[in-house]
Amino acid sequence: MKAIVTVVGKDQVGIIAGVCITLANYNINVLDISQTILQGYFTMMMVVDLNECETPFDELRQGLKDFGEGRGLSIRIQREDIFDAMHRI
Repeated sequence: MKAIVTVVGKDQVGIIAGVCITLANYNINVLDISQTILQGYFTMMMVVDLNECETPFDELRQGLKDFGEGRGLSIRIQREDIFDAMHRI
C-alpha cells in the first residue's frame, strides 16, 4: 500500500533527513519526493510504500505527528486511495 506524507513548517536544517530517518525506522520506503521553500516555509510531499511497515496505521500517524511537533513541523500521512478520493474533481 502507498501513502502520501506532507510536511510543512519553518525552514530548518535536517528536515528531510529527520523525516526520512523516522520513516526508515518504521521500515517505510520513500518512492518519490518533492520539496520547496516558500518565503521561509519548508513544504514537502512524499509518496511512500507501506508494504514492509508492521506498525498499525494510526500508531504510525501519531508517531509522525509527534516527531513533527518536536521539530515545529506539521506532518500528515494519508493512504493513497483516501488522498486520491478526497482530491478527485
